[in-house]
Amino acid sequence: MKKNEHEFTRRKFIQKITMSAAALPLINATGLANNQNNFTESITTHQKQGKKPNIIFILSDDHRYDFMSFMRTIPGTATPEFLKTPNLDRMANEGAHIQNAFVTTSLCSPSRASVLTGLYSHKHGVVDNDSPDSPQNVFFPEYLQKNGYETAFIGKWHMGNESDEPRKGFDKWISFKGQGVYNDPLLNIDGKHVQREGYITDILTGYAVDYLKQKREEPFLLYLSHKVVHAEFIPAERHKGKYKNEEVIHPSTMANAEENFSDKPKWVSEQRYGWHGVDYMYHGELGISFDDFYRRYCETLLALDEGIGSVLNTLVETGLDQSTVVFYMGDNGFSLGEHGLIDKRHMYEESMRIPLLIYAPEFLKPGTKVPELVQNIDIAPTILGLAGIETPKHMDGKSFLPLLKGEKVEWRDSVFYEYFWERTFPHTPTMFGIRTNKFKYVTYHGVWDIDELYDIENDPEEKSNLINKAEYQNLIKEFNKKVYDWLESTDGMQILLKRDVGWRADKRKPK
Repeated sequence: MKKNEHEFTRRKFIQKITMSAAALPLINATGLANNQNNFTESITTHQKQGKKPNIIFILSDDHRYDFMSFMRTIPGTATPEFLKTPNLDRMANEGAHIQNAFVTTSLCSPSRASVLTGLYSHKHGVVDNDSPDSPQNVFFPEYLQKNGYETAFIGKWHMGNESDEPRKGFDKWISFKGQGVYNDPLLNIDGKHVQREGYITDILTGYAVDYLKQKREEPFLLYLSHKVVHAEFIPAERHKGKYKNEEVIHPSTMANAEENFSDKPKWVSEQRYGWHGVDYMYHGELGISFDDFYRRYCETLLALDEGIGSVLNTLVETGLDQSTVVFYMGDNGFSLGEHGLIDKRHMYEESMRIPLLIYAPEFLKPGTKVPELVQNIDIAPTILGLAGIETPKHMDGKSFLPLLKGEKVEWRDSVFYEYFWERTFPHTPTMFGIRTNKFKYVTYHGVWDIDELYDIENDPEEKSNLINKAEYQNLIKEFNKKVYDWLESTDGMQILLKRDVGWRADKRKPK
């Protein structure tokens, strides 16, 4: 890869909920009956004393929603038969699985900024991997600090620049510059550089476990931000080759066949011959086949899963599992051959949909499932809600704690998406879209190309583009209006212009 790629009582637990300032469409929530009484009736000592829960937020990079072994039982997923993720499975089986979780922008820096601010990309301003995080943005850990929490950040920051300097909102800081490296990283620990030997996932997990074992009087937030599973995929030595003999099943939309591309935008069929395409992956610089690329992705996930297991086991060993809520989330998804694409950025399911799990054995009924549409902008309000802090009025997201409790509350019936064209990766255009439980609509900006509409309910692989079907024209107009109403109501009608500088992935595969 190139270098530039890159928060008791049962009643108090859900006490402070406010509506988002965003003009999101709302409906009466459905499908909640099965989630009633998800929170246990037991009241522990710390709840009686009115203490706030500890919070661990674990973030990974480019982990698609269906690459967890428990997902194999869900129809329509592409989970490999050979992939085993016992600790992610444990989080889902003993906690909660947010089944329909999405990002607002499927790209590292914008998504991470949305998690920290609760804002859409066009509002926090980190619209690509080169945009600096604005000093005007307020990160949710800042609110926790002001309400008695100790806060720690461990791992990948990667928000708009190469600096690894400590950021506001965190009492403890361990990070590295930019995308970082898989082996032998140079870390910034509270402002001092320390060279470490070993595998980055193991090192970050080690620091997290050490942090959890420390004695403290105040509740804490541990924000553990992993590099994995970003390309190029480099597994830990103990995992290299684990899946080398496993068969890779290509997605049905991968083949360069007429039925896969006849009704797709031209940029999709052309991108297969570029940096993020299956026929010219990273301009051939990896020197491996697509199947080996796929296997390495799966092997690189294994250290992440083991690290999550170490964190959960440490909570049990220290007794912190009775007072801690653990979130696991991917910053965006990743295509592995679907529509001839690799990477993310686009609005197809594999790119915009993410894993989101919550482990809280004292509070959650095992096997809780939340079917509602949740986004990364909801993380900040939800964590603040755990700490008894009202959602700041400027945030676009909203707390999904009521959904975990099984309360019948009004909730959104759609999520919105945006991606802004990057000069570095010019093959993916600016796009805006809306996804409901049934449909997905995408409109492209600045290119002479067709838009897309899919019946996700009946066409989960997004094979048949309905954009030109006469019977859907009124629906298309309705969706287009909703997209621009959303942008107007959230100050999203400007597209930031950047200077033409730096390297570009603009080569096409020679014929």
